[in-house]
Amino acid sequence: MSAPMTLPVIDMAPLFGDDADAKQKVASDIGRACEDVGFFYVSGHGLSPELFARLEAAAHQFFSLPASAKARVSMEHAGAAWRGWFPFQGELTSGAPDEKEGYYFGEEMGETDPHVIAGTLLHGANLWPEEPVDLRPAVEAWFAAVSNVAEVLTQGVSLALGLPEHELKRRYLAHPTRLFRIFHYPPTAPAAWGVGEHTDYGLLTLLAQDEVAGLGVKTHQGWVEAPVIDGTLVCNIGDMLERLTAGRFVSTPHRVVNRSGRSRLSFPFFYDPDFEAVMEPIFTDLAEGAGQQRWDGADVHAYAGTYGDYLKAKVGRVFPGLASASSGALPSPAG
Repeated sequence: MSAPMTLPVIDMAPLFGDDADAKQKVASDIGRACEDVGFFYVSGHGLSPELFARLEAAAHQFFSLPASAKARVSMEHAGAAWRGWFPFQGELTSGAPDEKEGYYFGEEMGETDPHVIAGTLLHGANLWPEEPVDLRPAVEAWFAAVSNVAEVLTQGVSLALGLPEHELKRRYLAHPTRLFRIFHYPPTAPAAWGVGEHTDYGLLTLLAQDEVAGLGVKTHQGWVEAPVIDGTLVCNIGDMLERLTAGRFVSTPHRVVNRSGRSRLSFPFFYDPDFEAVMEPIFTDLAEGAGQQRWDGADVHAYAGTYGDYLKAKVGRVFPGLASASSGALPSPAG
């Protein structure tokens, strides 16, 4: 009997340096992980434990507030920006409510930003609570630091594809779509899911977790746990990186269940294509096995259009009430 699969741990530190051979070795490790399972841990990212501890503490303080206080920054107050807090079971996955509450953030955009002027969905200002007062500086510091990690990691992904290290940025990341979430998972009942089976939408997700495990990944050997490993982030690729690589890299289903008896916090950061970037693949021929039936019945390789249109349609299904109340059309992606 073969040993159960474990997700690889990749030290990305050489990607911050100038040694081309060391960078290529990391890129090769990234490529193998993305081809095999689409998930891996990264160490050597340079994010300080103190920075994360500050973020975690502020998040615990916010979610411990009464619902009436959290509702002052609820998502309906942000309009088309889709930022702010949503209550327990306020988000859907595959049409079913998740056993979690959360707080949505994104790149801070002022009233003079062209997207904000146009009322483009997912663009605008964040909503900040009066308390805890440290939440805003903690989120902003983490957002800036993890953005840098994601940009450098994307260079490793480019090299893994046999491309110049800045090629993905040149093609698809003129102004990357950067979104950040904090999710709070109370302990769930035996038959309930914190988040049901799903894939992420874009390019790369970098996930920080507290000490309470709960993430599961659907590998070719079946579902495996992604336990917390100190000093690492979990990285997975999204639907559009699978499309852009013609299926060479795999957008893998995952889910969350919290059976620990304790509350769990997770901190996913999404580093995705420019909203206006057309999702034209890098390779012309689909990889072997690409385009097979997915968990949701969709075919990401049949999609034609911009990343923004794909994202708007997906998020509109997660928050259908907000989608109908917000300005802007929500096209359905092809496939």
